[in-house]
Amino acid sequence: MSDAKTIIEQGKASLGIEFGSTRIKGVLVDEAGEAIAVGTYDWENKLDGQIWTYSLDDIHKGLQGTYASLAADVENKYGVKLKKLAALGFSGMMHGYMAFDNAGTLLVPFRTWRNTITGEASEKLTEEFHYHIPERWSIAHLYQAILNGEEHVSKVAFFTTLAGYIHWMLTGEKVLGVGEASGMFPIDIATGQFNKDMIAKFDALVADKGFSWKLADILPGVLPAGEAAGTLTAEGAKMLDPTGTLEAGIPLCPPEGDAGTGMVATNSVAVRTGNVSAGTSVFAMVVLEKDLQGVYPEIDLVTTPCGDLVAMAHCNNCTSDLNAWVNLFDEFAKGFGIKADKNELFGFLYNKALEGDADCGGLLAYNYFSGESITGFTEGRPLFVRQPDSKFSLANFMRTHLYTSLGALKIGLDILFQKEGVKVDELKGHGGLFKTEGVGQRIMAAAVNSPVSVMKTAGEGGAWGIALLAQYMTEKETYGSLDAYLNKKIFAGEEVTVLQPVQADVDGFNAFIARYQEGLPIEKAAVENLTR
Repeated sequence: MSDAKTIIEQGKASLGIEFGSTRIKGVLVDEAGEAIAVGTYDWENKLDGQIWTYSLDDIHKGLQGTYASLAADVENKYGVKLKKLAALGFSGMMHGYMAFDNAGTLLVPFRTWRNTITGEASEKLTEEFHYHIPERWSIAHLYQAILNGEEHVSKVAFFTTLAGYIHWMLTGEKVLGVGEASGMFPIDIATGQFNKDMIAKFDALVADKGFSWKLADILPGVLPAGEAAGTLTAEGAKMLDPTGTLEAGIPLCPPEGDAGTGMVATNSVAVRTGNVSAGTSVFAMVVLEKDLQGVYPEIDLVTTPCGDLVAMAHCNNCTSDLNAWVNLFDEFAKGFGIKADKNELFGFLYNKALEGDADCGGLLAYNYFSGESITGFTEGRPLFVRQPDSKFSLANFMRTHLYTSLGALKIGLDILFQKEGVKVDELKGHGGLFKTEGVGQRIMAAAVNSPVSVMKTAGEGGAWGIALLAQYMTEKETYGSLDAYLNKKIFAGEEVTVLQPVQADVDGFNAFIARYQEGLPIEKAAVENLTR
């Protein structure tokens, strides 16, 4: 504690703040990258007409509330006020659309990643660029506004993301980290900047509109991890800390997206590494050695904070249906007067799954609480299906629900591994699916037919990741690459459990996924017929 107090007093601690969809979190780290203080602020998006948004007032209150919470944690733990920092960084949920005029006025309410209103723009830009442009990307929002004939577009002088907006307000710098920028517009991996050829195609596409701007004029600058991205201005310090205690002049790292900070927090920024986050939803990110040959609506392309190309498969559904069944078993147990500890119940049922047949004995389930783009569904209905002669046992039942929690993800990843021949040395797993030791990890290894590792310490998530990126900026000369900094300083000696895929499990999962794909018309019929 005395060491942490001294580090804070001397201004050697680094701070990262990440704006998540329901919680904003700040993490203060010491010189070793260990979290020494935490602040949080809960918030929620609102539906403004047909737009999911957070108001500027929400954003400013969230920023100040998170910092106030963290400063209070520092004072309560160490008896000192937070006055200066070695470095500072901000990250947030990626994509979305914040457009401003020449006076810096927000032209329309912030359109978050959650809005699915850009389908036409997404399709047309994907065709034009021969590069997948997801609906949530910033350029899709801009082009959809153009297609809709929205009046504000002619007044746009600058557009950015949530993290980019906060960074701009605190430093005056209109920049993004390359990972966050890759969710606005495609990045040219060779230059680490926005793709000039695609910018030219976009300008040609909208030339008949007569806008006074060109796309390059209204995009933010792009910076890789480790570069200086401005300093905290006096006005920015007051915005962050209205008490006036925090001093100006703190260096800031490039603002990043939650995908990039997740890669940092799981030490998966190097080529041929990847990470899988499995909870309510599930996504996998794999750092590629080269560009993909094809264009796939199932695969998004972004970059690491250093600018290496990353393929992302994202699925809306993972453990919600699995959790619902565990809750049902919990209710049954309570009916007999058995009060099972929830963690023990999960552990028992998850481990029971490992006793099941590798192919789940012919059972089938779909965990679709909502739509699933990888398999072409805009709505979902949770389903469990079996043949009269299927091997219906508790072990097979639980194994089926663990398999199906990764079903859509496997279909997406098979595009990378089978069609594109992507190689991955190791995937790092994190999230609720991996809490029961060895089970979710083994199932994931079977799904991807690659080693899967789980770290013993989970850190503080994306907020910790952006704090590390801030600290890395101050130590880049010492360590060189971000990968070297993470391996030599942050994760050196980290206890990691690695599981190799079991061939019987791999074969069983492949048999299950064949059944899963053949049975998709069952899910379609449920969506079409179960309407109330």
